Amino acid sequence: MRTAMRIAPSVPAALLSLGLIAANPTAGSAQEAPAAAPAPAPVAANPADVASVDAIMTAVYDVISGPAGQKRDWDRFRSLFIDGARLIPTGRNRETGETGHRIMSIEDYVSRAGPQLEGGGFFEVEVARRVERYGSVVHVFSTYESRRNADDAEPFMRGINSFQLLHEEGRWWVVTIFWQPEYPDRPIPGQYLNSPEHQH
Repeated sequence: MRTAMRIAPSVPAALLSLGLIAANPTAGSAQEAPAAAPAPAPVAANPADVASVDAIMTAVYDVISGPAGQKRDWDRFRSLFIDGARLIPTGRNRETGETGHRIMSIEDYVSRAGPQLEGGGFFEVEVARRVERYGSVVHVFSTYESRRNADDAEPFMRGINSFQLLHEEGRWWVVTIFWQPEYPDRPIPGQYLNSPEHQH
């Protein structure tokens, strides 16, 4: 098990993971969602991306990852989410140390994270997964590692992405992603660093 990592000081204050976003979520009002950007027309998903829990999880990580200068396929990203989906980073305010959060629409995320992801290399991979399911509802605790380059020996960040997924209309949808980075005084518990064999 790796030791908990400190957040790199070069990470922009407004960003943490799942593509970055949220190191300073309490800047401004943490309780209010930012004004939503106009949403483009719905995009049809690639059936292979939404055929299973594993497929949609893989697609989310894949679409946000890439080398510096590579434009992300944001239409593919949009196609994974149900209408009204939310992305919610939580983390500590760097000035006060208080925990806060930010609630974003898909378009908020694209506009905030897109320039950071495309301007610098960013690769996020899932290293462990815990799944709970009842009927069409699935909750996934997905432990991630983030790197600047795909071949970096060590990640600059780890954390947990909490996915809420729904099976509807013959496919899987992401309803919410809620995440928190690891801190030196709050290491990821051991049970979230390994996947049960039947879940991954």
